Amino acid sequence: MQAKIDPQKIEELLSRGVENIYPSREALRNVLLSGKKLKIYNGIDPTGKLHVGHLVILRKMRQFQDLGHEVIVLIGDFTAMIGDPTDKLAARKPLTRKQVLENAKDYKKQIGKILDLKKSNVRFLYNEEWTNKLKPVDLLEIASHFTVARLLERDMFQKRIRDGKDILLHEFLYPVFQAYDSVTMDVDLEIGGNDQTFNMMRGRDLMKKMKNKEKFVMALKLLTDSAGKKMGKTEGNMVNLDEEPNQMFGKIMSWPDEIISAGFELLTDIPSPKTDPREAKAQLAKEVIKVCHNQKEAELAEKEFERVFRDKELPTEIPKVAIKEGVLSILDLLVETKLCPSKSEAKRLVEQGGIEVDGKIKKDWREQIEVKQGQIIRAGKRKFVKIN
Repeated sequence: MQAKIDPQKIEELLSRGVENIYPSREALRNVLLSGKKLKIYNGIDPTGKLHVGHLVILRKMRQFQDLGHEVIVLIGDFTAMIGDPTDKLAARKPLTRKQVLENAKDYKKQIGKILDLKKSNVRFLYNEEWTNKLKPVDLLEIASHFTVARLLERDMFQKRIRDGKDILLHEFLYPVFQAYDSVTMDVDLEIGGNDQTFNMMRGRDLMKKMKNKEKFVMALKLLTDSAGKKMGKTEGNMVNLDEEPNQMFGKIMSWPDEIISAGFELLTDIPSPKTDPREAKAQLAKEVIKVCHNQKEAELAEKEFERVFRDKELPTEIPKVAIKEGVLSILDLLVETKLCPSKSEAKRLVEQGGIEVDGKIKKDWREQIEVKQGQIIRAGKRKFVKIN
């Protein structure tokens, strides 16, 4: 059975949010226009929550799925234990298999909001299934197709060498194991963010050497902030796919204006509106919430945001935390209520005037607070707690 041939949808698939296609955009276009059914995959290492960076890729996967191609979501339960060194200037802390599986437990439910899991052309696979079966002789055979010089080309490795930092052998082997995923699944195309280009291209190399087969690579644009940093786990400015609508709306409204156009290109099917940046961000937030929740939740989140931030009212629902009455330093209070992850972050927020206790701004990080039931503490623009 052939895939659908829709020139307009194929052109949209090849252009929207796409930075590079290897070996070329034209070569992939010709294959898609031939009606050949492709096997496409994206790998997700369960090192934390799914966020809008994953949404970019999953939306592209959905475009392929709608045209009738087979899409595979590969859960990297083995590779996550290694840790992808992409963009990392120090070794990742290794994860146990138990931690990895715990991180991934809700992935399918969240991914099902983007991909159509009722169709037969979507599969979930786990790379531990085949990677842990490799014998030393198998590893030697796979490794013989790579050169040390090629693996050392990675920019983060080059920087570590210049800085005198270690490159651990298991990190060095990460792209080798990822490349083997492509060979094992015998895929035609791999999709990922452009920061994954090095890893994806090693899979392309290995496919040629072990199967004499062409593998296409589609590198998507990244959702980055004004400093060029990824909107993701590491940078701390991510929007998780399982977040509550109000949190999601507030976070997107806090994004810098210069990210709006990219946000519409990567996270929606509509063009960036020629309106006031605040209105555009509100529309972008609603579009994302519609995907992750629903239309009604998107509209309610917008109303709640306007009520709190325009009318300066308290949120309708404020999380309650149980803290014993007494006297606490403001830094201890912020950490105990989990409004701040550390005392250093709490001190920074206090000094910036970002902390309120019962509506009064606190600017002295040495201050002692008399903790009482019913107190409302606000950190930044969006975080509130009520002492219970």
